[in-house]
Amino acid sequence: MGGCVSTSSSTCSSRSNGEKVSPECLGISMFSRKRSRRTFSDHVIALKHLSSIPNRIFTNGKSRTSCIYTQQGRKGINQDAMIVWEDFMAEDVTFCGVFDGHGPHGHLVARKVRDALPLKLMSFLQSVESKGNGSAADCCNENPGSEVVDQVNADKVDTQRREAFLQSYKAMDKELRSQPNLDCFCSGSTAITLVKQGSNLYMGYIGDSRAILASKDDNDSMVAVQLTVDLKPDLPKEAERIKQCKGRVFALQDEPEVQRVWLPFDNAPGLAMARAFGDFCVKDYGVISVPEFSHRVLTERDKFIVLASDGVWDVLSNEEVVEIVSSAPTRSSAARILVDCAAREWKIKYPTSKMDDCAVVCLFLDGKMDLESDNEEEQCLSSAALQSNHSGIAAESDDGHNSEPSLQRNTTVRSAEENDIYKRAVAEADQETAMTEDQKWSGLEGVTRVNSLVQLPRFSDERQGP
Repeated sequence: MGGCVSTSSSTCSSRSNGEKVSPECLGISMFSRKRSRRTFSDHVIALKHLSSIPNRIFTNGKSRTSCIYTQQGRKGINQDAMIVWEDFMAEDVTFCGVFDGHGPHGHLVARKVRDALPLKLMSFLQSVESKGNGSAADCCNENPGSEVVDQVNADKVDTQRREAFLQSYKAMDKELRSQPNLDCFCSGSTAITLVKQGSNLYMGYIGDSRAILASKDDNDSMVAVQLTVDLKPDLPKEAERIKQCKGRVFALQDEPEVQRVWLPFDNAPGLAMARAFGDFCVKDYGVISVPEFSHRVLTERDKFIVLASDGVWDVLSNEEVVEIVSSAPTRSSAARILVDCAAREWKIKYPTSKMDDCAVVCLFLDGKMDLESDNEEEQCLSSAALQSNHSGIAAESDDGHNSEPSLQRNTTVRSAEENDIYKRAVAEADQETAMTEDQKWSGLEGVTRVNSLVQLPRFSDERQGP
Protein backbone atom coordinates (compact mmCIF):
# COMPACT_ATOMS: atom_id res chain seq x y z
CA MET A 1 0.00 0.00 0.00
CA GLY A 2 1.22 3.50 -0.79
CA GLY A 3 0.69 7.01 0.38
CA CYS A 4 -1.26 9.73 -1.31
CA VAL A 5 0.58 11.92 -3.78
CA SER A 6 -1.04 15.33 -4.12
CA THR A 7 -0.74 16.87 -7.56
CA SER A 8 -2.16 20.24 -8.49
CA SER A 9 -4.39 20.65 -11.49
CA SER A 10 -2.00 23.23 -12.94
CA THR A 11 0.73 20.60 -13.05
CA CYS A 12 -1.52 18.24 -14.98
CA SER A 13 -2.71 20.84 -17.45
CA SER A 14 0.82 21.98 -18.18
CA ARG A 15 1.93 18.60 -19.50
CA SER A 16 2.54 18.51 -23.21
CA ASN A 17 1.27 15.84 -25.58
CA GLY A 18 3.25 12.62 -25.35
CA GLU A 19 4.55 13.28 -21.84
CA LYS A 20 3.71 10.67 -19.22
CA VAL A 21 0.83 11.41 -16.89
CA SER A 22 0.57 9.61 -13.58
CA PRO A 23 -2.74 8.20 -12.28
CA GLU A 24 -2.60 10.79 -9.49
CA CYS A 25 -2.64 13.51 -12.16
CA LEU A 26 -5.97 12.16 -13.33
CA GLY A 27 -7.42 12.55 -9.86
CA ILE A 28 -7.89 8.80 -9.44
CA SER A 29 -5.57 7.94 -6.58
CA MET A 30 -6.94 5.06 -4.54
CA PHE A 31 -5.36 6.29 -1.37
CA SER A 32 -6.32 9.93 -1.01
CA ARG A 33 -7.99 10.52 2.33
CA LYS A 34 -10.10 13.35 1.06
CA ARG A 35 -12.12 12.31 -1.94
CA SER A 36 -13.60 14.95 -4.21
CA ARG A 37 -16.50 14.07 -6.48
CA ARG A 38 -15.35 13.56 -10.06
CA THR A 39 -17.24 15.56 -12.65
CA PHE A 40 -17.98 14.69 -16.26
CA SER A 41 -15.19 17.03 -17.37
CA ASP A 42 -12.76 15.18 -15.07
CA HIS A 43 -13.72 11.96 -16.80
CA VAL A 44 -13.13 13.47 -20.25
CA ILE A 45 -9.71 14.76 -19.18
CA ALA A 46 -8.83 11.35 -17.79
CA LEU A 47 -9.77 9.62 -21.04
CA LYS A 48 -7.67 12.07 -23.06
CA HIS A 49 -4.61 11.31 -20.93
CA LEU A 50 -4.98 7.51 -20.97
CA SER A 51 -2.38 6.99 -23.68
CA SER A 52 0.17 8.85 -21.54
CA ILE A 53 -0.21 6.68 -18.45
CA PRO A 54 2.87 4.49 -17.89
CA ASN A 55 2.52 0.72 -17.41
CA ARG A 56 -0.75 0.61 -19.34
CA ILE A 57 -0.75 -1.43 -22.56
CA PHE A 58 -3.63 -2.17 -24.91
CA THR A 59 -1.92 -3.16 -28.17
CA ASN A 60 0.08 -6.29 -28.97
CA GLY A 61 3.11 -6.44 -26.71
CA LYS A 62 4.28 -7.10 -23.17
CA SER A 63 4.67 -5.50 -19.76
CA ARG A 64 6.63 -6.39 -16.65
CA THR A 65 4.33 -9.27 -15.76
CA SER A 66 2.19 -9.99 -18.83
CA CYS A 67 1.88 -10.26 -22.58
CA ILE A 68 -1.15 -9.47 -24.74
CA TYR A 69 -2.03 -10.18 -28.34
CA THR A 70 -5.03 -9.86 -30.64
CA GLN A 71 -5.63 -10.93 -34.23
CA GLN A 72 -8.44 -10.08 -36.59
CA GLY A 73 -10.63 -12.94 -37.75
CA ARG A 74 -12.44 -13.28 -41.09
CA LYS A 75 -15.70 -11.56 -40.17
CA GLY A 76 -14.60 -7.97 -40.76
CA ILE A 77 -12.97 -5.39 -38.51
CA ASN A 78 -11.37 -6.69 -35.31
CA GLN A 79 -13.98 -6.22 -32.58
CA ASP A 80 -11.85 -7.49 -29.69
CA ALA A 81 -10.07 -5.21 -27.23
CA MET A 82 -7.74 -5.89 -24.30
CA ILE A 83 -5.77 -4.10 -21.63
CA VAL A 84 -3.20 -4.62 -18.89
CA TRP A 85 -2.69 -1.75 -16.47
CA GLU A 86 0.10 -2.30 -13.95
CA ASP A 87 0.44 -0.06 -10.89
CA PHE A 88 -3.32 0.36 -11.09
CA MET A 89 -4.06 2.43 -7.95
CA ALA A 90 -0.88 1.16 -6.27
CA GLU A 91 2.38 -0.60 -7.08
CA ASP A 92 1.11 -4.07 -6.18
CA VAL A 93 -2.19 -3.77 -8.08
CA THR A 94 -2.75 -4.91 -11.68
CA PHE A 95 -5.88 -4.54 -13.80
CA CYS A 96 -6.51 -6.84 -16.78
CA GLY A 97 -9.41 -6.98 -19.17
CA VAL A 98 -10.64 -8.56 -22.41
CA PHE A 99 -13.65 -7.19 -24.30
CA ASP A 100 -15.33 -8.87 -27.28
CA GLY A 101 -17.58 -6.57 -29.29
CA HIS A 102 -20.44 -7.61 -31.54
CA GLY A 103 -22.94 -5.91 -33.81
CA PRO A 104 -22.38 -3.15 -36.37
CA HIS A 105 -20.50 -0.94 -33.88
CA GLY A 106 -19.14 -3.65 -31.61
CA HIS A 107 -15.52 -2.64 -32.18
CA LEU A 108 -16.27 0.86 -30.90
CA VAL A 109 -18.22 -0.44 -27.90
CA ALA A 110 -15.40 -2.80 -26.90
CA ARG A 111 -12.80 -0.03 -27.09
CA LYS A 112 -15.02 2.39 -25.22
CA VAL A 113 -15.44 -0.13 -22.41
CA ARG A 114 -11.72 -0.90 -22.43
CA ASP A 115 -10.89 2.77 -21.85
CA ALA A 116 -13.72 3.85 -19.54
CA LEU A 117 -14.47 0.83 -17.33
CA PRO A 118 -11.09 0.74 -15.52
CA LEU A 119 -11.48 4.41 -14.58
CA LYS A 120 -14.99 3.80 -13.27
CA LEU A 121 -13.87 0.76 -11.31
CA MET A 122 -10.98 2.71 -9.82
CA SER A 123 -13.32 5.51 -8.78
CA PHE A 124 -15.80 3.15 -7.13
CA LEU A 125 -13.05 1.19 -5.39
CA GLN A 126 -11.82 4.46 -3.95
CA SER A 127 -15.33 5.39 -2.88
CA VAL A 128 -16.23 2.14 -1.12
CA GLU A 129 -12.85 2.00 0.61
CA SER A 130 -13.21 5.53 1.99
CA LYS A 131 -16.70 4.71 3.27
CA GLY A 132 -15.53 1.48 4.89
CA ASN A 133 -12.42 2.81 6.61
CA GLY A 134 -14.25 4.31 9.57
CA SER A 135 -16.37 1.28 10.48
CA ALA A 136 -13.45 -1.10 9.99
CA ALA A 137 -11.28 0.97 12.32
CA ASP A 138 -13.98 1.01 15.00
CA CYS A 139 -14.34 -2.75 14.76
CA CYS A 140 -10.59 -3.32 15.11
CA ASN A 141 -10.37 -1.06 18.14
CA GLU A 142 -12.92 -3.15 20.01
CA ASN A 143 -11.07 -6.48 19.81
CA PRO A 144 -7.68 -6.01 18.15
CA GLY A 145 -6.18 -9.26 16.83
CA SER A 146 -9.41 -11.20 17.19
CA GLU A 147 -10.00 -13.90 14.57
CA VAL A 148 -13.65 -12.89 14.45
CA VAL A 149 -12.67 -9.30 13.74
CA ASP A 150 -10.25 -10.44 11.04
CA GLN A 151 -13.00 -12.45 9.36
CA VAL A 152 -15.45 -9.55 9.64
CA ASN A 153 -12.92 -7.22 8.04
CA ALA A 154 -12.20 -9.74 5.27
CA ASP A 155 -15.92 -10.08 4.56
CA LYS A 156 -16.27 -6.32 4.55
CA VAL A 157 -13.49 -5.91 1.99
CA ASP A 158 -15.10 -8.61 -0.13
CA THR A 159 -18.42 -6.79 0.00
CA GLN A 160 -16.75 -3.50 -0.87
CA ARG A 161 -14.99 -4.96 -3.89
CA ARG A 162 -18.20 -6.63 -5.07
CA GLU A 163 -20.09 -3.36 -4.77
CA ALA A 164 -17.39 -1.51 -6.70
CA PHE A 165 -17.57 -4.00 -9.59
CA LEU A 166 -21.38 -3.92 -9.65
CA GLN A 167 -21.55 -0.12 -9.59
CA SER A 168 -18.83 0.37 -12.21
CA TYR A 169 -20.51 -2.04 -14.63
CA LYS A 170 -23.85 -0.32 -14.05
CA ALA A 171 -22.30 3.11 -14.68
CA MET A 172 -20.57 1.82 -17.81
CA ASP A 173 -23.79 0.56 -19.35
CA LYS A 174 -25.56 3.79 -18.41
CA GLU A 175 -22.86 5.80 -20.16
CA LEU A 176 -23.15 3.68 -23.29
CA ARG A 177 -26.90 4.26 -23.38
CA SER A 178 -26.39 8.02 -23.26
CA GLN A 179 -23.61 8.21 -25.87
CA PRO A 180 -24.85 10.49 -28.68
CA ASN A 181 -22.23 9.36 -31.20
CA LEU A 182 -22.22 5.63 -30.50
CA ASP A 183 -25.27 3.55 -31.37
CA CYS A 184 -25.36 0.63 -28.94
CA PHE A 185 -28.94 -0.38 -29.70
CA CYS A 186 -27.90 -3.51 -31.59
CA SER A 187 -24.20 -3.47 -30.69
CA GLY A 188 -22.48 -4.49 -27.49
CA SER A 189 -19.52 -6.15 -25.84
CA THR A 190 -18.58 -8.80 -23.35
CA ALA A 191 -16.21 -7.94 -20.51
CA ILE A 192 -13.95 -9.96 -18.31
CA THR A 193 -11.99 -7.89 -15.81
CA LEU A 194 -9.73 -8.70 -12.91
CA VAL A 195 -7.91 -6.76 -10.25
CA LYS A 196 -4.93 -8.51 -8.70
CA GLN A 197 -3.79 -6.98 -5.42
CA GLY A 198 -1.01 -8.97 -3.80
CA SER A 199 -2.36 -12.50 -3.45
CA ASN A 200 -5.99 -11.40 -3.80
CA LEU A 201 -7.72 -11.82 -7.14
CA TYR A 202 -11.02 -10.00 -7.71
CA MET A 203 -12.97 -10.67 -10.90
CA GLY A 204 -16.08 -9.31 -12.57
CA TYR A 205 -17.40 -10.49 -15.93
CA ILE A 206 -20.32 -10.60 -18.35
CA GLY A 207 -20.74 -12.51 -21.61
CA ASP A 208 -18.82 -15.50 -22.90
CA SER A 209 -15.20 -14.41 -22.68
CA ARG A 210 -13.34 -16.64 -20.24
CA ALA A 211 -10.49 -16.68 -17.71
CA ILE A 212 -8.53 -19.70 -16.52
CA LEU A 213 -5.83 -20.23 -13.92
CA ALA A 214 -2.83 -22.51 -14.43
CA SER A 215 -1.85 -24.16 -11.16
CA LYS A 216 0.37 -27.02 -9.98
CA ASP A 217 -1.39 -30.02 -8.42
CA ASP A 218 -0.03 -32.38 -5.75
CA ASN A 219 1.91 -34.26 -8.43
CA ASP A 220 3.54 -31.03 -9.60
CA SER A 221 1.60 -31.24 -12.86
CA MET A 222 0.10 -28.14 -14.42
CA VAL A 223 -3.70 -28.12 -14.34
CA ALA A 224 -6.31 -25.70 -15.65
CA VAL A 225 -8.83 -24.11 -13.29
CA GLN A 226 -11.69 -22.23 -14.93
CA LEU A 227 -12.26 -18.96 -13.06
CA THR A 228 -15.39 -17.80 -14.88
CA VAL A 229 -18.62 -19.18 -16.26
CA ASP A 230 -19.61 -18.58 -19.89
CA LEU A 231 -22.77 -16.54 -19.37
CA LYS A 232 -24.81 -17.85 -22.28
CA PRO A 233 -28.58 -18.34 -22.73
CA ASP A 234 -28.22 -22.11 -22.36
CA LEU A 235 -27.63 -21.73 -18.61
CA PRO A 236 -30.96 -22.49 -16.85
CA LYS A 237 -30.72 -19.45 -14.56
CA GLU A 238 -29.99 -17.11 -17.45
CA ALA A 239 -32.71 -18.58 -19.67
CA GLU A 240 -35.28 -18.35 -16.88
CA ARG A 241 -34.59 -14.66 -16.31
CA ILE A 242 -34.83 -13.89 -20.03
CA LYS A 243 -38.12 -15.77 -20.42
CA GLN A 244 -39.59 -14.05 -17.37
CA CYS A 245 -38.86 -10.75 -19.09
CA LYS A 246 -40.75 -11.91 -22.22
CA GLY A 247 -37.60 -12.60 -24.20
CA ARG A 248 -37.33 -15.84 -26.14
CA VAL A 249 -34.53 -18.40 -26.03
CA PHE A 250 -34.09 -21.02 -28.73
CA ALA A 251 -31.52 -22.37 -31.18
CA LEU A 252 -31.63 -22.31 -34.97
CA GLN A 253 -32.06 -25.59 -36.82
CA ASP A 254 -28.64 -25.39 -38.45
CA GLU A 255 -26.86 -24.81 -35.12
CA PRO A 256 -28.91 -26.66 -32.47
CA GLU A 257 -26.09 -26.41 -29.91
CA VAL A 258 -26.22 -22.58 -29.77
CA GLN A 259 -29.03 -21.08 -27.71
CA ARG A 260 -29.82 -17.45 -28.56
CA VAL A 261 -31.87 -14.53 -27.23
CA TRP A 262 -34.70 -13.24 -29.43
CA LEU A 263 -37.17 -10.39 -29.19
CA PRO A 264 -40.75 -11.44 -28.35
CA PHE A 265 -42.09 -9.97 -31.60
CA ASP A 266 -39.24 -10.55 -34.06
CA ASN A 267 -36.74 -13.28 -34.90
CA ALA A 268 -33.89 -10.94 -34.04
CA PRO A 269 -31.24 -10.26 -32.86
CA GLY A 270 -30.35 -13.85 -31.91
CA LEU A 271 -27.80 -12.79 -29.31
CA ALA A 272 -25.56 -15.69 -28.29
CA MET A 273 -24.94 -14.41 -24.74
CA ALA A 274 -27.14 -13.60 -21.77
CA ARG A 275 -25.21 -10.62 -20.38
CA ALA A 276 -23.45 -7.82 -22.21
CA PHE A 277 -22.77 -4.12 -22.32
CA GLY A 278 -24.97 -2.30 -24.82
CA ASP A 279 -27.47 -4.41 -26.82
CA PHE A 280 -30.25 -2.12 -25.64
CA CYS A 281 -32.72 -3.69 -28.05
CA VAL A 282 -32.91 -6.67 -25.69
CA LYS A 283 -32.21 -5.01 -22.33
CA ASP A 284 -35.94 -4.92 -21.58
CA TYR A 285 -36.19 -8.63 -22.34
CA GLY A 286 -33.78 -10.21 -19.86
CA VAL A 287 -30.28 -9.41 -21.15
CA ILE A 288 -28.41 -7.61 -18.35
CA SER A 289 -25.03 -6.02 -17.69
CA VAL A 290 -24.80 -7.11 -14.05
CA PRO A 291 -21.46 -8.90 -13.61
CA GLU A 292 -20.72 -12.09 -11.81
CA PHE A 293 -18.16 -11.39 -9.09
CA SER A 294 -15.59 -13.68 -7.50
CA HIS A 295 -12.70 -13.40 -5.06
CA ARG A 296 -9.86 -15.88 -4.90
CA VAL A 297 -6.73 -15.98 -2.75
CA LEU A 298 -3.78 -17.04 -4.87
CA THR A 299 -1.13 -19.46 -3.62
CA GLU A 300 2.40 -20.38 -4.65
CA ARG A 301 0.95 -23.23 -6.71
CA ASP A 302 -0.76 -20.73 -9.02
CA LYS A 303 1.45 -19.81 -12.00
CA PHE A 304 -0.42 -17.73 -14.55
CA ILE A 305 -3.85 -16.51 -15.65
CA VAL A 306 -5.17 -16.42 -19.22
CA LEU A 307 -8.03 -14.14 -20.28
CA ALA A 308 -9.32 -14.62 -23.81
CA SER A 309 -12.28 -13.96 -26.07
CA ASP A 310 -14.42 -16.82 -27.36
CA GLY A 311 -12.43 -16.99 -30.60
CA VAL A 312 -9.86 -18.92 -28.57
CA TRP A 313 -12.21 -21.03 -26.46
CA ASP A 314 -14.29 -22.11 -29.48
CA VAL A 315 -11.37 -24.20 -30.72
CA LEU A 316 -9.10 -24.83 -27.73
CA SER A 317 -9.85 -26.44 -24.36
CA ASN A 318 -8.72 -25.02 -21.04
CA GLU A 319 -6.10 -27.74 -20.76
CA GLU A 320 -4.77 -27.07 -24.26
CA VAL A 321 -4.44 -23.37 -23.49
CA VAL A 322 -2.45 -24.08 -20.32
CA GLU A 323 -0.18 -26.46 -22.22
CA ILE A 324 0.44 -23.95 -25.03
CA VAL A 325 1.24 -21.05 -22.69
CA SER A 326 3.41 -23.08 -20.32
CA SER A 327 5.44 -24.53 -23.21
CA ALA A 328 6.01 -21.22 -25.01
CA PRO A 329 9.75 -20.61 -25.65
CA THR A 330 9.51 -17.19 -23.97
CA ARG A 331 6.84 -15.72 -21.74
CA SER A 332 6.64 -12.60 -23.87
CA SER A 333 5.64 -14.74 -26.87
CA ALA A 334 2.97 -16.80 -25.05
CA ALA A 335 -0.07 -14.73 -26.05
CA ARG A 336 0.97 -14.55 -29.70
CA ILE A 337 1.69 -18.26 -29.87
CA LEU A 338 -1.69 -19.03 -28.29
CA VAL A 339 -3.50 -16.93 -30.90
CA ASP A 340 -1.48 -18.58 -33.67
CA CYS A 341 -2.51 -22.01 -32.34
CA ALA A 342 -6.15 -20.95 -32.22
CA ALA A 343 -5.94 -19.71 -35.82
CA ARG A 344 -4.56 -23.08 -36.95
CA GLU A 345 -7.28 -24.94 -35.08
CA TRP A 346 -9.96 -22.84 -36.79
CA LYS A 347 -8.62 -23.93 -40.18
CA ILE A 348 -8.49 -27.59 -39.13
CA LYS A 349 -11.76 -27.91 -37.21
CA TYR A 350 -13.95 -25.48 -39.15
CA PRO A 351 -12.44 -25.10 -42.63
CA THR A 352 -15.68 -23.71 -44.08
CA SER A 353 -16.25 -21.20 -41.29
CA LYS A 354 -14.98 -17.69 -40.82
CA MET A 355 -12.44 -17.49 -38.02
CA ASP A 356 -13.49 -15.28 -35.12
CA ASP A 357 -11.36 -12.46 -33.71
CA CYS A 358 -9.01 -13.56 -30.93
CA ALA A 359 -7.68 -11.54 -27.99
CA VAL A 360 -5.47 -12.94 -25.23
CA VAL A 361 -3.98 -11.64 -21.99
CA CYS A 362 -1.42 -13.80 -20.16
CA LEU A 363 -0.65 -12.62 -16.62
CA PHE A 364 2.28 -14.36 -14.90
CA LEU A 365 1.76 -14.44 -11.15
CA ASP A 366 5.39 -14.53 -10.03
CA GLY A 367 5.79 -11.04 -11.45
CA LYS A 368 8.60 -12.00 -13.80
CA MET A 369 9.12 -11.93 -17.53
CA ASP A 370 11.96 -13.60 -19.40
CA LEU A 371 15.02 -11.49 -20.11
CA GLU A 372 16.74 -13.53 -22.79
CA SER A 373 15.77 -12.90 -26.41
CA ASP A 374 13.59 -9.94 -25.40
CA ASN A 375 15.13 -7.67 -28.03
CA GLU A 376 14.65 -10.26 -30.73
CA GLU A 377 11.08 -10.90 -29.62
CA GLU A 378 10.19 -7.20 -29.56
CA GLN A 379 11.60 -6.71 -33.06
CA CYS A 380 9.58 -9.66 -34.33
CA LEU A 381 6.37 -8.43 -32.70
CA SER A 382 6.92 -4.84 -33.83
CA SER A 383 7.27 -6.00 -37.41
CA ALA A 384 4.07 -8.02 -37.05
CA ALA A 385 2.29 -4.97 -35.67
CA LEU A 386 3.16 -2.80 -38.65
CA GLN A 387 2.03 -5.57 -41.00
CA SER A 388 -1.21 -5.82 -39.05
CA ASN A 389 -1.78 -2.09 -39.38
CA HIS A 390 -1.30 -2.26 -43.14
CA SER A 391 -4.00 -4.94 -43.25
CA GLY A 392 -6.43 -2.94 -41.15
CA ILE A 393 -5.92 -4.63 -37.79
CA ALA A 394 -4.58 -1.62 -35.92
CA ALA A 395 -5.98 -0.73 -32.53
CA GLU A 396 -8.29 2.26 -32.68
CA SER A 397 -9.68 4.79 -30.27
CA ASP A 398 -13.41 5.33 -29.84
CA ASP A 399 -13.48 8.10 -32.44
CA GLY A 400 -12.12 5.71 -35.07
CA HIS A 401 -8.54 7.03 -35.08
CA ASN A 402 -5.79 4.49 -34.84
CA SER A 403 -3.56 4.39 -31.81
CA GLU A 404 0.09 3.44 -31.91
CA PRO A 405 0.68 0.55 -34.30
CA SER A 406 3.99 -0.20 -32.61
CA LEU A 407 4.07 -2.94 -30.02
CA GLN A 408 6.49 -1.05 -27.85
CA ARG A 409 5.58 0.42 -24.48
CA ASN A 410 4.21 3.94 -24.09
CA THR A 411 7.66 5.04 -22.92
CA THR A 412 9.26 4.26 -26.28
CA VAL A 413 10.82 7.24 -28.09
CA ARG A 414 10.90 6.87 -31.87
CA SER A 415 13.60 8.02 -34.20
CA ALA A 416 12.77 10.34 -37.11
CA GLU A 417 12.76 7.36 -39.51
CA GLU A 418 10.46 5.38 -37.24
CA ASN A 419 8.13 8.35 -37.00
CA ASP A 420 7.82 8.47 -40.79
CA ILE A 421 7.02 4.75 -40.87
CA TYR A 422 4.53 5.20 -38.05
CA LYS A 423 2.72 8.09 -39.77
CA ARG A 424 2.46 6.20 -43.05
CA ALA A 425 1.14 3.11 -41.25
CA VAL A 426 -1.49 5.14 -39.39
CA ALA A 427 -2.61 6.93 -42.55
CA GLU A 428 -3.00 3.67 -44.47
CA ALA A 429 -4.72 1.93 -41.59
CA ASP A 430 -7.16 4.84 -41.19
CA GLN A 431 -8.16 4.48 -44.82
CA GLU A 432 -8.61 0.73 -44.63
CA THR A 433 -10.50 0.51 -41.31
CA ALA A 434 -12.76 3.55 -41.64
CA MET A 435 -16.38 2.47 -41.21
CA THR A 436 -18.81 4.51 -43.32
CA GLU A 437 -22.58 4.47 -43.05
CA ASP A 438 -23.07 2.71 -46.38
CA GLN A 439 -20.63 -0.11 -45.56
CA LYS A 440 -22.25 -3.33 -44.41
CA TRP A 441 -21.18 -5.18 -41.31
CA SER A 442 -19.56 -8.35 -42.63
CA GLY A 443 -20.05 -10.17 -39.33
CA LEU A 444 -23.66 -10.85 -40.32
CA GLU A 445 -22.71 -12.22 -43.72
CA GLY A 446 -21.26 -15.45 -45.01
CA VAL A 447 -20.75 -18.75 -43.25
CA THR A 448 -19.58 -18.57 -39.66
CA ARG A 449 -19.48 -21.09 -36.89
CA VAL A 450 -21.14 -18.95 -34.24
CA ASN A 451 -22.12 -15.32 -34.79
CA SER A 452 -22.88 -13.29 -31.67
CA LEU A 453 -25.80 -11.77 -33.56
CA VAL A 454 -27.87 -13.40 -36.29
CA GLN A 455 -30.05 -10.57 -37.56
CA LEU A 456 -30.73 -6.94 -36.75
CA PRO A 457 -34.31 -6.10 -35.69
CA ARG A 458 -36.47 -4.78 -38.53
CA PHE A 459 -36.86 -1.40 -36.85
CA SER A 460 -33.15 -0.95 -36.08
CA ASP A 461 -32.32 0.68 -39.43
CA GLU A 462 -34.79 3.45 -38.68
CA ARG A 463 -33.45 4.08 -35.21
CA GLN A 464 -31.21 7.12 -34.80
CA GLY A 465 -28.82 7.23 -31.88
CA PRO A 466 -28.65 4.76 -28.96
